Amino acid sequence: MTADQPLMKERLPGIFLLAAVFVIAVCGLIYELLAASLSSYLLGASVTHFSIVIGVFLTAMGLGSYLTRFVEKDLPDIFIGVQIGIGLAGGLSAAILLLTFSVLQTYLPVLVAVLTVTGTLVGMEIPILIRILRTQEALRLTVSNVLALDYLGALLASCAFPLVLVPYLGFLRTSFVFGLINVGVAGIGLRVLTPLLRKKRLLSILAIACAALLAVGLAVSGLFTSVMEQILYQDEILLARQTPYQRLVVTKWHQDLRLFIDGALQFSSVDEHRYHEALVHPAMAASPAAKRVLILGGGDGMAAREVLKYRQIERIDLVDLDREMVELFRDRPMLAGLSGGALSDPRVTVHVADAGKFLELSADVWDLIVIDLPDPNNLSLARLYTTSFYKLVSLHLSTHGIAVTQATSPFYAPEAFWCVVKTWESTPIGPEGDRGLHVYPYHVHVPSFGDWGFVMVARNAIDPKRLKLGRGISLKFLTDDLLPTLFVFPQDSLPPPGIEANRLDTQIVTTYYRRAWRRFGP
Repeated sequence: MTADQPLMKERLPGIFLLAAVFVIAVCGLIYELLAASLSSYLLGASVTHFSIVIGVFLTAMGLGSYLTRFVEKDLPDIFIGVQIGIGLAGGLSAAILLLTFSVLQTYLPVLVAVLTVTGTLVGMEIPILIRILRTQEALRLTVSNVLALDYLGALLASCAFPLVLVPYLGFLRTSFVFGLINVGVAGIGLRVLTPLLRKKRLLSILAIACAALLAVGLAVSGLFTSVMEQILYQDEILLARQTPYQRLVVTKWHQDLRLFIDGALQFSSVDEHRYHEALVHPAMAASPAAKRVLILGGGDGMAAREVLKYRQIERIDLVDLDREMVELFRDRPMLAGLSGGALSDPRVTVHVADAGKFLELSADVWDLIVIDLPDPNNLSLARLYTTSFYKLVSLHLSTHGIAVTQATSPFYAPEAFWCVVKTWESTPIGPEGDRGLHVYPYHVHVPSFGDWGFVMVARNAIDPKRLKLGRGISLKFLTDDLLPTLFVFPQDSLPPPGIEANRLDTQIVTTYYRRAWRRFGP
């Protein structure tokens, strides 16, 4: 008689075990997505961290599956114990990773350890369940049922994570909630599988203890996140909001308000005028008759604020993917004041959409297109710096149209900056691939960022030395004398040799960007 044969004398609750397959499949994938997404949020390089997490997690699952060959008895007890272990390891995973990043300097080893423990336990679930279930049904039917439910659970998790869980619960609450779900499966199993359990008392004590720990964690998750972010950002946090697309944090130190998106500084109210004046006014000087303006990004309203200084402006279309970003900077008095209420101006029409999709669906043309998007630090953003995207932009320029984009730092990331320049120069704009865009790179010093670069392109040639700012325009930084000097680059910021254009099939700008900033970061 084998170790599994005594179980055949009992009427196993197959429905519960099959339902458990579905639930644990959801939980397992959620823990994997949590680790990958949180690592990308904290450290950037989303493709790298998703690859590491998937590789380590799947390897650990294989290890767990292998280890079940040494389990020969007490399968229901082992199954309940594994559920408690997964609930504890997965439920605490986000808190452990956030604490490690905030306090210690050993994030990657801890990430691998968390993935190994959680993945190993997750890998043990299905083999044990199949061995329990096969005493009730034919093995072929058992395996098909288990795998079907496992894949269905994975589908639900992959859809719910970005659309519901992260936007409404955040990383920490999601982690604790699903840890409690795993322990809940163990709790139901303790009741349903009672006749088959040999260590019910011990398992019950462990389940109660883990549930209590996770419940406390869930209750204080908001406070824990605030404390960790306070350590990360140092200054007073006025607002922290997880949107469906990004984590927004606004801090204050004396009179300095700062916005961070996914941990990266976007602006400081002390010197943002330098950035936004340099972004908008050289292009307006090159197109003084511009009346219709398109702003891609710029959900904080500050680029719109600069454009609205010109009386002839009739309409501004502002396209931003994140509705909550726009609403915060439109409706919160403290934040709306930074843009002078630009987002509430009747001349401004906000479109909540992806920049590329908006241009694809639009038949309009604009006199000026301002591209105020985040740096190309991942592939999702890098597609908005390609020849394909720039060609799409050029198709929406009027006869004398101008486009301008922020282009990261020519000093800290010269390869990435000049890649953007090269990409514009390589963009075909005519119906037969004619290259007719005139490209003008320039830069300005912004204390919060250092030397920062921009690229202006025009359908018709312009002379930067002859550019003059509009009369009566109130500016804090730019002057007519200073404007031509922005187009002059020092020796240490000139183009490196061999720079390639950024295309959809290469996304080389992200490689340039990461390689450059790695020289100045951890």
